[in-house]
Amino acid sequence: MNRNLWKSTIRVLKWVFLLFFFAVALLPLLWLLVTSFKTEAEFTKFPLQLPHLWQIQNYIDAVHIAKMHILFINSIIIASSATIFNLLITSMAAFAISREEFRLKNSISNILVAGVLVPIVAFMVPYLALIKNLGLYNTRMALVITYAAINIPISFFLIRSFMTSIPKELEEAAIMDGCSFPQRYTKIILPLSRAGLVTSGTLTFIWAWNEFIYALLLTSSSRVRTIQLGISFFSTQFRSNYPAMYAAIVLTMIPSILVYVFFHDKIISGLTAGAVKG
Repeated sequence: MNRNLWKSTIRVLKWVFLLFFFAVALLPLLWLLVTSFKTEAEFTKFPLQLPHLWQIQNYIDAVHIAKMHILFINSIIIASSATIFNLLITSMAAFAISREEFRLKNSISNILVAGVLVPIVAFMVPYLALIKNLGLYNTRMALVITYAAINIPISFFLIRSFMTSIPKELEEAAIMDGCSFPQRYTKIILPLSRAGLVTSGTLTFIWAWNEFIYALLLTSSSRVRTIQLGISFFSTQFRSNYPAMYAAIVLTMIPSILVYVFFHDKIISGLTAGAVKG
C-alpha cells in the first residue's frame, strides 16, 4: 500500500510540475492576446480582466501607425533570402567536408561548428564595419548577408550530420554510371538530406524573422527595416499605446508560429536524427 501511495504521489507531483511550467509558458501569451483586444482605458484600469467589448481597432492602428505591411514584406524578403543563401552555402560546405577526403577537413569542420559557441553580440562591431565598407548599410542585403552568415554554424552542423550518414555505396554506384561531382551533390546527396535542410532552414527562418539587434544596428529607415522594429513605434518618450503594441506583437508572432506548426515534425525528427547520426 505504501509503495502504491508513493507511486501515486510521484505521479501527481510530476503532473503538477509539468502543468506549472505549461502555465508559465502559456498564460503570458494568452494575456498578451486578450490585452490586444482592449482599449487603453480598459488596459489601465482592469489589466487582468477580459475586455468589455472585443474590438480590432488596435490591429488596425498597428498596421497604419507602424506601416506594418511594409515591414512585413521586408521581413518576408529578408528572412526567406537569408534562409536560401544559408542553405546553399552550408549544404555545399557540408557536402565537400562530409563526402570528400582532403587535408585539414576536420580542422575546418571544427572551426565552423565552434561558431555556435560565439555570442552573436560579439560580431556587432565587425559586421557594422564590414557592411559600411561594402556600401550596404541601410539595405535589405545587409541583413540578408548577416543573417545567413550568423546561422552558418548550426546549419552546417545539422546538414553535415545527415550527409555523413548517407552510405558511400550510393555515390560509388552513381560514379560508375557517369555521375559528375555536381550531379552527385544535386541528384544524390541533396535529396537524401532533405530532413536536415528543412530543419536548418526552418530554424534559420524563425531566427531571422525574430531578430532585433542587427536589424536595429544595420538599418536606419522604415523602408528596409523588419517587422520586429515596428513595435518600437508604439512607445515614445511621453506616451505608450500598449494595447496596439501588443496587437503588433501578436501579428509578428503569427508567421513563426505557422512555420513551426507546419514543420515541427521535421524539426524534431531532424534534430533527433542529427544528434544520433552525427
